[in-house]
Amino acid sequence: DSVRGMFEARKKELVAEREAWELKFSEWRASHPDRAALWDRLHHPEAPDGLLADLVAAAGDGPAATRVQSGRVLQKAAELYPGLIGGSADLAPSNNTEISGQGSVAAGDFGARNIHFGVREHAMGSIMNGMAVSGGVIPFGGTFLVFADYMRPAIRLASLIGLGAIYVFTHDSIFVGEDGPTHQPIEQLASLRCIPGLAVFRPADAVETAAGWTAALQRRDAPTALVLTRQKLPVIERPAGFRPEHVLRGAYTLVAEQNEKKAVVVATGSEVAPAAAAARELGIRCVSMPSVELFLAQPEDFRKSLLPEGWKKATVEASHDPGWHRFAGPDGLVIGIDRFGASAPAVDMAKHYGFTDEAIWKKLSAWIEG
Repeated sequence: DSVRGMFEARKKELVAEREAWELKFSEWRASHPDRAALWDRLHHPEAPDGLLADLVAAAGDGPAATRVQSGRVLQKAAELYPGLIGGSADLAPSNNTEISGQGSVAAGDFGARNIHFGVREHAMGSIMNGMAVSGGVIPFGGTFLVFADYMRPAIRLASLIGLGAIYVFTHDSIFVGEDGPTHQPIEQLASLRCIPGLAVFRPADAVETAAGWTAALQRRDAPTALVLTRQKLPVIERPAGFRPEHVLRGAYTLVAEQNEKKAVVVATGSEVAPAAAAARELGIRCVSMPSVELFLAQPEDFRKSLLPEGWKKATVEASHDPGWHRFAGPDGLVIGIDRFGASAPAVDMAKHYGFTDEAIWKKLSAWIEG
């Protein structure tokens, strides 16, 4: 009885403290309407009207690395979302993750929006989780994709809890070149894609990069990984009737087929352009699939409309991801990587690993005719 009495007394104290806090908060809101409005925006962020269009415009035109396009998008996103705060694990100039003109968080100075996490990816991911749990901010953090391994426990925890953290992973493939096998991610895409709840987005150009950020900003109850190139990519040619909103479904038809061969090739990121070129030459369909997770979340009818039953299916990605076999099927073709990288310029790596336009065309042509 004495323990129960103590518990009830403490319960009443907590209720009284809560009521007192709510009264003070209401008084504060009444006397500071501008700050109260900002508080509401921070704690209940809503996607602004025209968000995707604004971010597409910010991404810019012309050939560029998707990490560069992401950096441009970040500036606009920070303008639209005052709670967007983050940085990188000592790689901001490479990851393009600094919000311009917003200063850096330091001891005793927490009004800035850039965080220098230091060379400690796991700690960065853990800090981002704490920021997301506390509310009022949208945390982002950047590093090279190969270092996602170091922060995997924190990413997994974000997915488990349901936190809207945004991971900016750059230098996404063997095309980082001379940095060699230690910095060339091979299996990291597969490793991230198998984390339940995490959406992995590997864009092929500015439009897809802007769509990736749009999806990440709208996913407040789950984390998103943006996987970006170091090297410059060409502008993707799209069919008439295309709208950027199509990218938010995770996949869309990039090259329409002539229906004769009933074959489709799926590609992501830097492999989309050469796969699309080969598809045009061969008269087959090409599907860009920047996010496997968002595509699989679509209705079955939509998924079958892009990848029809009975069609021959191939996939192209510079990674080692056995998950592509679920799309290609037992008779399909998976063009990927089954060994670790090497140290050489990106152009030489493409030739050595068979990811040039000509090499992909030859593989697809032999597969279709086989």
